[in-house]
Amino acid sequence: MIYREYGQTGKKVSLLGFGGMRFKNVDNHDECVRMMVSAAEGGVNYFDTAPGYFETRSEIVYGKAFAEMRKRGLPYFSATKTFESTESGIRGEIEGQLKRLDISTIDFYHIWCITTLDNWENRKKNDIIKTFRKLKEEGLINHICISSHLIKNEIKKLLMEGVFEGVLFGYSAYNFQTRQDAFDAIREKKLGAVVMNPLGGGVIPQHPDLFKFIRREGETAAVAALRFLWDHSEITNTLVGFDTIEHVNEALQAIENYKPRTPAELEEVKSKAASSFEGICTGCAYCDNCPVGIPIPYYMDTYNQKLLNKAIDDPIGDRLKWHWNLERSGAAKCTECGQCEAACTQHIDIIRRLKEIAN
Repeated sequence: MIYREYGQTGKKVSLLGFGGMRFKNVDNHDECVRMMVSAAEGGVNYFDTAPGYFETRSEIVYGKAFAEMRKRGLPYFSATKTFESTESGIRGEIEGQLKRLDISTIDFYHIWCITTLDNWENRKKNDIIKTFRKLKEEGLINHICISSHLIKNEIKKLLMEGVFEGVLFGYSAYNFQTRQDAFDAIREKKLGAVVMNPLGGGVIPQHPDLFKFIRREGETAAVAALRFLWDHSEITNTLVGFDTIEHVNEALQAIENYKPRTPAELEEVKSKAASSFEGICTGCAYCDNCPVGIPIPYYMDTYNQKLLNKAIDDPIGDRLKWHWNLERSGAAKCTECGQCEAACTQHIDIIRRLKEIAN
């Protein structure tokens, strides 16, 4: 296992992490605990979950797994999150989390799912930062972290506030161009950086030919996607949402046989993405200049789901609701001025796609 420093916390965490939102049989506690213990025996020490995963049942599984790890002398770090923003709401939530997780302190506690800067400003009005600092002083949490879906300069602006010790954000071979700015802040503020959705929400293994630009000889698309992330020295941990023990073993084998690229080799790989993603928005955000304020990069990311994710009945609606917190009607504001299409380096038919989303 490879371990990296988590920001300035003094903690070394495994480059491979265990995410708790995709258990195949979450109510089979013995099976889920075996998965987590197997990961820990393979060197994984970073375990992330959330109260919304399986309606708190994931945290219950984690509590049982942590107890078993303590019995076996296996080290672990706990990470979870809260949507709450008021002190009373957060304290009510964390009380239940500590019981479910069967621990007295949460190592990495995240302000969960910042989707817009306005959303962040509203949470700050409830003194969320002050509350988190109190929790740390009281020993209920060890480190103040943030979880965000922001892209481009917005995520950089969020991280530059100097409040956080670490960040959890989506980053993969599928969407890396929309999150590059985050690394500027990560380096400057010396933050721990944990990335989620390393397989692009399943898009990468479902479309191996589309992602051939990251694959080396003998690699599956899933293994190549993980190794692509491990090549980033700024990334502390990659969270994989494991569903079966077979996938745990596959990831452990991938890191055991991992040979890193040089920075120059990594940049060369990235440069091949645009030519591979014909018709797929790469998220460069040059179109983000809409005169009526439509967040076009978000809507184009949503349309990507229609093109790529065949496993969901309504991929556009699902992405809008759960990832971007947007309505279909927002796309209907388009005046067809053409400014976005003129700026698009991929020559995507943005206007038509916005109409389709709205309808």
